[in-house]
Amino acid sequence: MSGAAAHRMGLWTCVALVVGNTIGSGIFMLPASLAEFGMNSMIAWGLTAGGALCLAYVFSQLSHAFPRAGGPYAYTQEAFGPFVAFIVAWGYWVSIWVGNAAIATGTISYLTPLFPRLAAMPGASVALTLGILWLLTLVNCRGIRASSWVQNVTTVLKVAPLLAIAGFALFYVKPADFSRNAAIPISAGGITAAATLTLWGLLGLESATIPADKVVDPSRTIPRATLYGTLGTALIYVIACGAVLVLLPTAQLKASTAPFADVARLFWGERSAQVLAAFAAISGFGCLNGWILLQGELPCVMARNGVFPKLLARTSARGTPDTAMIFGSILVTALVLMNASKSMVEIFTFMILLSTTACLVMYTLCSAALLRLAWAGRMPATSWALSLIGALALAYSLWTLVGAGTRAVGWGLVLLLAGVPVFALMRQVNR
Repeated sequence: MSGAAAHRMGLWTCVALVVGNTIGSGIFMLPASLAEFGMNSMIAWGLTAGGALCLAYVFSQLSHAFPRAGGPYAYTQEAFGPFVAFIVAWGYWVSIWVGNAAIATGTISYLTPLFPRLAAMPGASVALTLGILWLLTLVNCRGIRASSWVQNVTTVLKVAPLLAIAGFALFYVKPADFSRNAAIPISAGGITAAATLTLWGLLGLESATIPADKVVDPSRTIPRATLYGTLGTALIYVIACGAVLVLLPTAQLKASTAPFADVARLFWGERSAQVLAAFAAISGFGCLNGWILLQGELPCVMARNGVFPKLLARTSARGTPDTAMIFGSILVTALVLMNASKSMVEIFTFMILLSTTACLVMYTLCSAALLRLAWAGRMPATSWALSLIGALALAYSLWTLVGAGTRAVGWGLVLLLAGVPVFALMRQVNR
C-alpha cells in the first residue's frame, strides 16, 4: 500500500465506522424504552432490520454510482439540484452536532455508577463531558489514521458485551420465557410506535458515504461496508434486545436505567453489571469519535460547493477539515452547557427530536433520489430489483416519519426551512 493509501480508510475501517456510529450508548437503554410495547417491539425490530437493509442497499448503489464526498448531499444534488441537496445536508449537519451533544452527555452518564462522585460534585460531569468531546476532536484533527485506530478498537470493545448477551440468549432462552410479554396485545399502533424507536437505534448506517474522498476505492469499498455494517448491526440488535425483553419482567424493564447491566447482574453477578456499564461508556466514546469525523467532513464538502462559508473548507496538512470540525465542537459545547441547566433540559430533548426527524427526511429523499436517477438511466445498472428495493426503502422511510408523529414532523420541517435564508445568503455572497 502506498503512503497516500495508508492514510485512507479500508473496508474494515469503513465497516467499523458504520457499526461504531450506529451502536452508541443509546442501545444500552433502548430495551427499557421498548418495554411497554411487549412483543410489538420484536415485530418492529424485524421490520426495522428489513427497512434498514433496504436503505443500506440504496446508499450502497448511490455510493457506487457517485463515489463523492458528502454522501446524501452529493446524491440529492444529482437527482434534485442544489437547493434540495442543501436543505437535506443542512438538516443532516444540524442532526450530527446536536446528536453529538447527546452522545457525549450519555457517555458520561454511564460512568456515574462506577464513579458516584461524578453525580455529587457540581459541574464534574459537564467538565468530563467537554473533556472527552475536545479530546476526540483533537484525535480527529490528528488525521484519519488516528481516528480510524480509535474507531476500530472501540467498535470491537462495544460489540463484545452485546455479542455475549446475544450468544447467551441463543443457548438459554426458552419458549416459556416469551410468555412474560403475552399480556401486551399486538397492534398496528404499537408496532408503528416501536418501529420509530428501533430505527433511532440504527441511525448512522450511511456513515461510510460521507468521507468518500478518504476511502480506498470508494466505489467498491463504501457499498460493501454499508451493507456489511448494517446487516451485522441489525442482527446484533435484534438478538441482544430480544434477549433482554424476554429475560427481564416487563415491570422491571420499564423501570430499569441499565437493562443490559440488569441481565448481566441476574446471571453473572454485580461485578459483571459494572463491567457492562464500562463497556457502555466505551461504546459512547467510540460513537462520538465517528460522528465527530462526519461533523467536520460534511460542512467541508458543502463549503467547497459554495453553500457554506469558505472558511469551513480549509484543511490541515494532514488533509483533515480542522476548521469545520472545531466549529462543530464549539456548537456541541454550547449545547452541553445549555443542558447543564435543568431549565434547558426540555429544550435539549426537543432539539434531539428535531435532529432525528431531519435524518428521516434525508433517508426519504435519498430513496427518492435513487428512483429518479434509475428512471433517468443514470445508474450503472438499472433493473426491476433496484427500483423495487428503492421503492420499499422510500415507503419504509415515509412510514417511520408518520410514526414520529405530527409534532416531530412539523417542527422538523421548521428546522429544514430555517436553512433557506442561509442558502439564499450564500448564493448572494457567491454572486
